[in-house]
Amino acid sequence: MAMDASEETLRRAMADKQAAVDAQGKAVRDLKVSGAAKAEVDAAVEALNALKLEKSSIENQLQAAITGGAGGLSRDAFRQAVVNTLERRLFYIPSFKIYRGVAGLYDYGPPGCAVKANVLAFWRQHFVLEENMLEVDCPCVTPEVVLKASGHVDKFTDLMVKDEKTGTCYRADHLLKDFCKEKLGKDLSMHAEKAAELKNILAVLDDLSAEELGAKIKEYGIVAPDTKNSLSDPYPFNLMFQTSIGPSGLIPGYMRPETAQGIFVNFKDLYYFNGNKLPFAAAQIGQAFRNEISPRQGLLRVREFTLAEIEHFVDPEDKSHPKFGDIAHLEFLMFPRKEQTSGQSAKRMRIGDAVSEGIVNNQTLGYFIGRVYLFLTQLGIDKERLRFRQHLANEMAHYAADCWDAEIECSYGWIECVGIADRSAYDLRAHSEKSGVPLIAHEKFSEPREVEKLVIAPVKKELGLAFKGSQKNVVEALEVMDEKEAMEMKSTLESKGEVEFHVCTLGKVVTIKKNMVTISKEKKKEYQRVFTPSVVEPSFGIGRIIYCLFEHSFYTRPSKAGDEQLNVFRFPPLVAPIKCTVFPLVQNQQYEEVAKRISTSLTVAGISHKIDITGTSIGKRYARTDELGVPLAITVDSTSSVTIRERDSKDQIRASIEDVASVVKEVTDGSSTWPDVLWRFPAHSHVSTDE
Repeated sequence: MAMDASEETLRRAMADKQAAVDAQGKAVRDLKVSGAAKAEVDAAVEALNALKLEKSSIENQLQAAITGGAGGLSRDAFRQAVVNTLERRLFYIPSFKIYRGVAGLYDYGPPGCAVKANVLAFWRQHFVLEENMLEVDCPCVTPEVVLKASGHVDKFTDLMVKDEKTGTCYRADHLLKDFCKEKLGKDLSMHAEKAAELKNILAVLDDLSAEELGAKIKEYGIVAPDTKNSLSDPYPFNLMFQTSIGPSGLIPGYMRPETAQGIFVNFKDLYYFNGNKLPFAAAQIGQAFRNEISPRQGLLRVREFTLAEIEHFVDPEDKSHPKFGDIAHLEFLMFPRKEQTSGQSAKRMRIGDAVSEGIVNNQTLGYFIGRVYLFLTQLGIDKERLRFRQHLANEMAHYAADCWDAEIECSYGWIECVGIADRSAYDLRAHSEKSGVPLIAHEKFSEPREVEKLVIAPVKKELGLAFKGSQKNVVEALEVMDEKEAMEMKSTLESKGEVEFHVCTLGKVVTIKKNMVTISKEKKKEYQRVFTPSVVEPSFGIGRIIYCLFEHSFYTRPSKAGDEQLNVFRFPPLVAPIKCTVFPLVQNQQYEEVAKRISTSLTVAGISHKIDITGTSIGKRYARTDELGVPLAITVDSTSSVTIRERDSKDQIRASIEDVASVVKEVTDGSSTWPDVLWRFPAHSHVSTDE
């Protein structure tokens, strides 16, 4: 990861200015030692002070560039303001708070639940309904055999280190990341080259092996943050919560780390339900569980969370999409592999161009990238702080065709919130092999076709003699070879008599000899094509999206008196926890009766709302609802008409009691905008009633 040009320039300027200060300081000392004239010494001191002022100015600019604090709050201060407001207004709070809580577990309060429900309702509308997907709901408890087949039992790990005296556990990459970020943020005199080295470590952190991570921790002298004790070498820790199914304890299981496996194991029934036709997509919303080593960053890294996942099954030979033209014109920030490896920044691209130029692997993957962009921006995510980053070659699983992450920038930096991956046929093949049930699709031909078929015939007797208990693993690995790999093996066996072959289920390379397998091609008539479908998987971390939405929606503005800053969430009506509030201007029985009539009409129209009949000033009541992100406030100040105030502009209109519900509904469901309403209804002066 390259440093921002401004930060690199400022670090170099800082180093140059420090050198100039040091040189001038030495010159002042030399003049004093040599007994130079007072005027000459004073001039040299004045020059030194000027250089120190210039250095201080560069320090401030550099600090702003690092923390994002130019022209306002630093990132940390902004985050604290957001989190304080969210917890105080009960959007979310730490779980089991009266027992001092448990790291990585949070409860959503009433407004948080409402925002989450609205986000999920829009997700269903945008994807499940509009794309005609098949929705399923599978158990959270999953038998071990399922997650063994998917690879989670063996490979779903993070690297952990322990305090060698207390035994406290830490995630190894987090300690290295914290060290690099702290040095970059606090050591303003660091040379640009050293800063670039630390930035590079942050960029390749996910790719470091246990040995490389351990070496860096030792090189930088990183110790346990709480005790300053030395740390163990990193070792893998499986992130799944283990359990047993049934009272005997004989059926091992896990709390699912993702929802996708439930869809894969049901593929055969879903394919039949869909009339044995491809493509089709299945979707699931549900809880997932990961036993994070050291959870932090609030809702961004938790131990129980909501995922919304789509598995779009498609013919691997035809990944075009009939609706790709609908989104091909969309232009947004993309961060292809080439730009990342060459130290460039993300750039604006049309998704149609990205697919046609081969940057995005295929139309189906490109279509979902476009649809994800529309989903996030319509929720209220700032399109200037949203980018799609392509996985580097060393980040991708060996079976994946292409992977992109929708990353949203918040006070923690760029956060992966949606993964969109072309996983090829890996998942269905893995479950087919483990279960013995073929998870396949068929394409019937109108006329029979003569085709050359690859035939791989392992000689089980010879393989058994050579590999004994591992024979089954080797046989399965040989049988699932693709044509290219099989023909290369055939050629090598014919020329050399043996070949090195990697068996992924054993995790090692074995030697295959000529007498152990026969590989040939035979001509056959086929009446249908049988194949394992590929899958394109968009996977949404709902909690992460919601937290980024909170930050993107939050701002402050001065009160009318100018003596305090008022917090506001500018949620789009689509996701606002409450669509409007109803305030009688004063405590008056007639006004309260009108408020109840309006409440009834809003309920009939299906609009969430709240009546506030407290005796506090109308300005304070507006401020309270602005802090919840309520888009509209209805003030009852007569028995025939009311005012409707819009949260962000604070503009007000006057409408009859009979029109209130319809006006609120058309604004909150998106059929009209507030400017449309302003044009149709008389404006109301809010000099005396607003903040």
